[in-house]
Amino acid sequence: MNSYRYEENPLITPADVTPFHDGFEVIGAFNAGIAKYKDEVLMLLRVAERPISVDPKIVKVPIYRTETNGIELVELRLDDDRYDYSDPRVVRDVTRNTGFAYLTSISYIRIARSTDGHRFTVDDKPFVYPSNPLETYGIEDPRVTQIGETYYVYYSAISPVGIGESMVSTTDFVSITHHGMIFCPDNKDVLIFPEKVNGKYYALHRPTLKSIGSPEIWIAESENLIHWGNHKHLAGLRDGMWDGGRIGGGAVPFRTANGWLELYHGATKEHRYCMGAILLDLNDPTKVIARSDKPILEPEAEYEKNGFFGDVVFSCGVLVEGDVVTMYYGVADTSMACVELSLEDILSSMTYNYL
Repeated sequence: MNSYRYEENPLITPADVTPFHDGFEVIGAFNAGIAKYKDEVLMLLRVAERPISVDPKIVKVPIYRTETNGIELVELRLDDDRYDYSDPRVVRDVTRNTGFAYLTSISYIRIARSTDGHRFTVDDKPFVYPSNPLETYGIEDPRVTQIGETYYVYYSAISPVGIGESMVSTTDFVSITHHGMIFCPDNKDVLIFPEKVNGKYYALHRPTLKSIGSPEIWIAESENLIHWGNHKHLAGLRDGMWDGGRIGGGAVPFRTANGWLELYHGATKEHRYCMGAILLDLNDPTKVIARSDKPILEPEAEYEKNGFFGDVVFSCGVLVEGDVVTMYYGVADTSMACVELSLEDILSSMTYNYL
């Protein structure tokens, strides 16, 4: 498939973001939700900051505390046999059934702004910051859906009780209204459609199942964007293919003449993340019309293959104008990049009458 990666890629790297917390370093500015507001393109960046440890035998992990509205640092020793440090993103407690203990960084949402979609400047302060006990370990991977004059921003909220999806709304990207958790743990990769379909709002989501089932895409409906029900399984894993390990929603679905087009992420069992497409019926988005057998974008550039967690392309938002699909995407869990794709090419590359 023809694609045009921006020559400025990566557009934003951790070096472009000043840490908000004293004594921390920015290790990621990635997986941004995308919005068009007035004459600007906005990236709602997931900024990940990690506390700096001067002792090589000590790992510091950050925890947000509602009591102080600040960060507490917990110090862990590398020679403590209770903990597994093999994954740079998490510390695992080998004495627990779940294994999970802490994240090694804390994430929040910060806005980057551009008038041309290529060159961005990053705001000095967070736009959405952890604010309650369900966000103790941070907030991650925002998406943005515009309905009328209101922009709904929703994100993974992480705490010791699990990962759920919380939502705020704004009309000016200055003040926000909190709406609480709209999908309870364990769930993530929520995508709210930008308009009602037959009188109902629809959202894609990805439950993380710990008994029977796999990390796959579901769809739900709502009367008010807050309370979601009538959940249905939408699309599953495909063994041996590029999306055989896990799948989840990527960019907010957008309307085409052929159906609702959803650009989603899929990973192999070896954790190589690519982007593909699913086409849903315009009048009943619970019906899958077509799906990509091959990725529309896969990690090939150096900045996509190497980083904090390599071999990852992961989009949370697109802008569409005519045949041009401008997809902003996170690379290697580190930075942000952009690619232009042809809508006609995406639609013609899919397998139709998909079952």
